[in-house]
Amino acid sequence: MTSALAISAIAFSLIFPVELPDKTFVATLVLSTRMRPLHVWFGVSAAFLVQTVIACTLGGLLTKLPGTAIGLASAAMFLVGAFVLWRGAAGAMAEEEEAEEEFDAKAQEAARGGTSAWREISASFGVLMLAEFGDLSQILTANLVLKYGNPVAVGIGAWLALVTVSALGAALGRQLLRRIPLARIRRLGASVCLVLAAWTVWELLSAG
Repeated sequence: MTSALAISAIAFSLIFPVELPDKTFVATLVLSTRMRPLHVWFGVSAAFLVQTVIACTLGGLLTKLPGTAIGLASAAMFLVGAFVLWRGAAGAMAEEEEAEEEFDAKAQEAARGGTSAWREISASFGVLMLAEFGDLSQILTANLVLKYGNPVAVGIGAWLALVTVSALGAALGRQLLRRIPLARIRRLGASVCLVLAAWTVWELLSAG
């Protein structure tokens, strides 16, 4: 039986490399150039909390499936995640530039609403909720709940990974982005997904 702390660590180690070169980082970076970084971080962290709760709730509902079906579905979703990440590694820089242009327009529009703390927090919340809903990290979070049956432990690990990525985006911004090997990090995330898929299949075969 995997402990709650280990489950949270697994969730963090999977979600962090998935989100570091993704829209989460770029969106926080761009929003922080138009608004106060701390307010942006509060807003996006709140959005990630809502998204994580939704993903964990969905994963919890899926745990009502038969045991073998749960294992097969979990392994399949990890494989899909690995495929998406590995395929996107080659075009990571181009995607980052496109995402930056997209979020810059949204950030400019959001900044026109005013400079009060509440306006900046709520604007950042709204931008991230729309941009990241149904993201790969949400799918993987739901899958981890499906695999381990502990939505609280998974949710804590996944949310901490997301807020850590957004904090890096708000605090370090372009300086860090220039030094991040985006393609390599995506391949790392794909490798983690493959390991978890293989582990899930092994557990199914062992139980049989």
